[in-house]
Amino acid sequence: MPVKFRVGTSGWTYEHWKDVFYPKNLPKSRWFTYYLSQFSTVEVNATFYQSFKYQTYLNWYERTPEDFQFVLKVPRLITHIKLLDEVEEEIQAFWHSASLLKEKLGMLLLQVSPKMPVDPERLHKALLVFGEARKVAVEFRRREWLNADTFENLKSMGVTICCVDSPNNRIQNILTSDTAYIRLHGRRRWYSDLYLPEELNEIAERARYLAENGAKRVYIFFNNDFDGNAPRNALALQEQLLPQT
Repeated sequence: MPVKFRVGTSGWTYEHWKDVFYPKNLPKSRWFTYYLSQFSTVEVNATFYQSFKYQTYLNWYERTPEDFQFVLKVPRLITHIKLLDEVEEEIQAFWHSASLLKEKLGMLLLQVSPKMPVDPERLHKALLVFGEARKVAVEFRRREWLNADTFENLKSMGVTICCVDSPNNRIQNILTSDTAYIRLHGRRRWYSDLYLPEELNEIAERARYLAENGAKRVYIFFNNDFDGNAPRNALALQEQLLPQT
């Protein structure tokens, strides 16, 4: 099967996207529908900050096309408050909610807090609680995690490493599963930087490299949402990777 590149943004309900991405007179109630007309995936950051009723997940499922894929960010209670310590109950509850998306649940993004000690056993134990570890992508914010032991641990579980681009990092050509995950925060400024055409070319080459070296699926999300930079960059990159769109 051909590699499936999926390009999207980290959320869709940003007021400053109006007139930049969303048409000026389009009511907010139709923003999600418009987003769906442009992209095949979305990374839902909101699940990091708040919990949602089951009906919200069911509505997301019903409103989206058959081939659409959601990525949900694991709640901060689990990752940034309890630091993955004794979180079995919370993970099970979140997994139950996420599972309401059925086949449209692409991945879960687990961001390891920079305040968490570098404790491979704690991470391993938490990952085992998820219903399907292969559905989890892990984003590290501390360089100490980025070593051969960590990569082997993720690989042994089929867990995906999140390749990060930010003012502090450049995308690394690392695969720990048959899924690649690239998260783009901005190269010069966190969350507000517009990627230049030559930088998008570089990102596209990185994505193709990961695909050529074992990734069957490549998720790419722009988290530089200020001023509508994310959808602008995502559309441009999508055109490079999926010319038919």
